[in-house]
Amino acid sequence: MIETMLFCLPNAYKGSIYRIGRPPNLTAKRITSGVIDPERNTISWGLPEKSEYNPPGRPFIDYSDEDNRPLEAMGWCVEKQKCWTAEDPIHDKRSVRLQVEGVHEDFHHMEPVLVHKSDLNFDVYSSSVFPRDHKGNILWKDSDYVVVAVIKIHFHPYTIHIGSPETKVIKRLSRSLGTELLSYQLRQDSVTAMQQLAKDRLNACNILSDSLRNAIAKSGLIFSLIKTEIGNLREQWEDMLLKERKEKNAKREAIDELNELLPGENTLYRHLIDDLVNVQNRFLELRLPPDKGEHWVVMQIEERWKGLLNQCPMDEAKTERVWEVIVKLKESLRFGKAPNIIGKYDKMPQNLTKEWVELIYKNYDRYNAATLERLIEILSRRSLNIPSQKRSRKILIQLKALADTMNQLERNTNFLLRQVLNGVENEEIKKILNRISTKQNREKPFRAKDKAAC
Repeated sequence: MIETMLFCLPNAYKGSIYRIGRPPNLTAKRITSGVIDPERNTISWGLPEKSEYNPPGRPFIDYSDEDNRPLEAMGWCVEKQKCWTAEDPIHDKRSVRLQVEGVHEDFHHMEPVLVHKSDLNFDVYSSSVFPRDHKGNILWKDSDYVVVAVIKIHFHPYTIHIGSPETKVIKRLSRSLGTELLSYQLRQDSVTAMQQLAKDRLNACNILSDSLRNAIAKSGLIFSLIKTEIGNLREQWEDMLLKERKEKNAKREAIDELNELLPGENTLYRHLIDDLVNVQNRFLELRLPPDKGEHWVVMQIEERWKGLLNQCPMDEAKTERVWEVIVKLKESLRFGKAPNIIGKYDKMPQNLTKEWVELIYKNYDRYNAATLERLIEILSRRSLNIPSQKRSRKILIQLKALADTMNQLERNTNFLLRQVLNGVENEEIKKILNRISTKQNREKPFRAKDKAAC
């Protein structure tokens, strides 16, 4: 703005812009000054001279019109929202230096930059935020505008007059500056709104992430209960086979023999022995599928036996028997699915027996709705004849319903997280939110008149 005036007005040599702060302080602060060289080619910028209006500036109470105080052109521009032209500095009644120091200032013109109150979100009908002048009147009460800046242009002597073309140019450019400042304000508001939106999105994602973590935790618990119930079915199936074949439980016999093979009176390694007994007895309570059961034996029982035998060696025959029993223990884990055993079982059709064994000995590493649905269907058949058949079927039906709900919630939450992070809003999100809400039940805006600026 200063460049435009200094290059276009040949009688102008210096220009300053003062920012007027928000009410009620209305602090006037000089932002910058530019001086053009005599050849009118280069403008020097900065605040080289001392001034009360240099940062941090002066509040309204210091430059407003007051009785028994020198009048200032700044006060006139801000209070009256009118321009001031010093065409005769020797007799300028608003020259502070002339009134205080007796030194007249140079020729200049000062123009207020006005912006509509509504564009700056000021209530036109409420003047409580504005200060009062020296007569007690509320500032700008009857005006639709606020002063946001003041332009001051210095001229060579006797080249500026009230109402001259130069003053009209400055007035028109001041209106342009008002529009620019409004556009800047709108951009700043937009940036602030975008930052707030990003923050809201992040908060929404955190909330949804908490929901997702809870869903995953609950899904894990439900899946664990499903595996436990299938383990019960495996144990009942093996008990039925043992009863039919009139055989003892090879798994229990192997554990009992391993406990008997442990050193009895060696107090030096008592803690190792007791720990091994506890681990072996605990294995009897577990209902793991064969592969996982064998891995458990290797990691928990074999490794402990190796450590014990390294520190407390036994005779060769006894040591060899330990490893033979551990092999027997591993083999016992596949008793219920051994082809030579289930092939001789005639209490149910062979095709049903084969599918039943395949389902209950399957490694359930993740939730599979179709597999669980098939198991529930088989449990409805009378020919199966499992002791807890009805109870197990009822439990698995309930657990499957919960698992399906949690899976759907997890998928919805993941979808919403992606959509929120990407800033997308569509009908699909609304449908999902309504669906989630239904399931849970069952279980001042920005305004601006300047369209161009927006």
